[in-house]
Amino acid sequence: MTYFFEDFAPGRVFELGSRTLSQGEIVGFAAEWDPQAIHVEAGNGLIASGWQTVCVWMRLYVDAVLNHAAMLTAPGVEELRWLRPVTPGMRLRGRTTILEAWPSERSPGRGTIRLRGELLADDGEPVMTMLARGHARRRAEETGG
Repeated sequence: MTYFFEDFAPGRVFELGSRTLSQGEIVGFAAEWDPQAIHVEAGNGLIASGWQTVCVWMRLYVDAVLNHAAMLTAPGVEELRWLRPVTPGMRLRGRTTILEAWPSERSPGRGTIRLRGELLADDGEPVMTMLARGHARRRAEETGG
């Protein structure tokens, strides 16, 4: 199945699956990309880099949605929030909710979607949220109708 613009109706929720970060993954990511003590020193309350949590959401989103979608580009992230620390062994569940969708006025073969991405802990509370936009091909363009 391929998702087109028309499949991203406001209110639609995509459950993205889950991922658990190990201590080694947290330290390894931080050593390469965000080598602050809170992320690389395992002794005293190790927590994942917020950038790693964004990467976890993105991987889940790519696997569950983007690799199956007629997406074009993403004009950006409007808001990104890290709400709770992510610790080793914490299971993170991804979710994406479509907030808005509108056809392009300049490019009739595409539309814009606005979404809320979330990573949730096992208790259902978010550890990360984001608001972003993406452009998707319209079904009519792909089918020639």
